[in-house]
Amino acid sequence: MRLRNIPGADAAVAACPYVIDEPAALRGNWNAHFEKKQPIHIEVGMGKGQFLFGQASAHPDINYIGIERYTSVLLRAIQKIDPENQPKNLLFVCMDAADLPEVFAPGEISKIYLNFSDPWPKDRHARRRLTSSEFFARYDQILIPDGTIEFKTDNRGLFDFSLEEIGSSEIWKVTEHTFDLHHTPEMFVGNIMTEYEEKFSSQGNPICKLIAARK
Repeated sequence: MRLRNIPGADAAVAACPYVIDEPAALRGNWNAHFEKKQPIHIEVGMGKGQFLFGQASAHPDINYIGIERYTSVLLRAIQKIDPENQPKNLLFVCMDAADLPEVFAPGEISKIYLNFSDPWPKDRHARRRLTSSEFFARYDQILIPDGTIEFKTDNRGLFDFSLEEIGSSEIWKVTEHTFDLHHTPEMFVGNIMTEYEEKFSSQGNPICKLIAARK
């Protein structure tokens, strides 16, 4: 995925006190960097941060970490920070999701959110999809035993791929899924929308969602 580089993004992200610049140094001790010791949820590919800001405000009893690979995207999130009202339970990391096991210790994460991930439409790039078996193997290394993964997308092809990947796993299973989240009341309760979700749903596009857990 090619992104427009924003001049000064690297420096702005590095200077933000809510961005952890050496995340691997906190492996196994992330809760010590928050105000309270609480379950930790992460969003992989957090984009501009609307979902995480909403989650952190709605659930002060959970610590959240937003993970984004590109500084030009993460910059848009940190520009939303109001120092006087910034949730105390929210931090950011600029890193490649492939390095998750090097940054988080086994059992350190309680839930993982994947929202509107890059579909990597070419077959030869399937391993790069965040719902591929390769990435689920990484999630297996950091989630607590009863940890869950929640995935939302408007891309039906990616969603079908994800259902197949999880369905063929010896470790994971899909516990819930819908092809039209906004018209599935039992799964829509408490839903916080991302920027993409607002855009796509307003255009009449159905939003797919699944929840995965270990067998």
